[in-house]
Amino acid sequence: MSPELIVVLALATFAAFLLSSAVGLGGSLVLVPILVIAIGAKEGVALAALLLACNNVVKVIAYRATLPFKRAGVVLVCTIVGAAIGASLMTAVPESVVVVAVLVSLALSLVLEQFEFEKTRKASSPALAFASGATSGFSGTSGPLKGVAVKSLGLDRMHTVGAASIVSLGGDVTKTAIFTEAGLLGSSAWAVAALAVPLMLAGTFLGRRLTRWLGDRRWSALFWATMVGYSARLILA
Repeated sequence: MSPELIVVLALATFAAFLLSSAVGLGGSLVLVPILVIAIGAKEGVALAALLLACNNVVKVIAYRATLPFKRAGVVLVCTIVGAAIGASLMTAVPESVVVVAVLVSLALSLVLEQFEFEKTRKASSPALAFASGATSGFSGTSGPLKGVAVKSLGLDRMHTVGAASIVSLGGDVTKTAIFTEAGLLGSSAWAVAALAVPLMLAGTFLGRRLTRWLGDRRWSALFWATMVGYSARLILA
């Protein structure tokens, strides 16, 4: 791996951790395409899951005062179940199918974002959480589905980030366990995760400060900009 690529990966990793901490999610928006290009589809998706799982541990610690386990419980369970199914499927199919799945999941997310969720958002959040877990497990990214599911809980911004953190942690840990069992995460992947710990700490706690500084209106704009970014990735892919 060239020094230039290492620098790009380090910057992308830090940006992913910063965005994930500030919004609660969005890390895969940055990490997955970079890692897929750098090391291949299956390995890239698997390494992204490991890095984001480790980062979500740090996020849960950072947001420990605003973790709404009771309110986010159903979304968490549905996400874990979906992630287990999606990740298991991913390990059993050809790499070319995974590449297509990344594009299809983003396309479906873009289409779903055009519908009005306000009237049925609470009722639809478990289904959205399951779909987000399944698409994330299979393609590495859930698009805006997870964001819509978490936002439907009607929490303030700090508790929304806390909810997104525990939901993401559950999904990423599930995927990491399955990918490790399938042999997609070797010792080198865990070494990369260990080396990334300083970036996780810096990105997470800087992101938390950014969340507090932004205020409700600007944070909401950043949140939905991240959702738009998921959809825009379809055009750039």
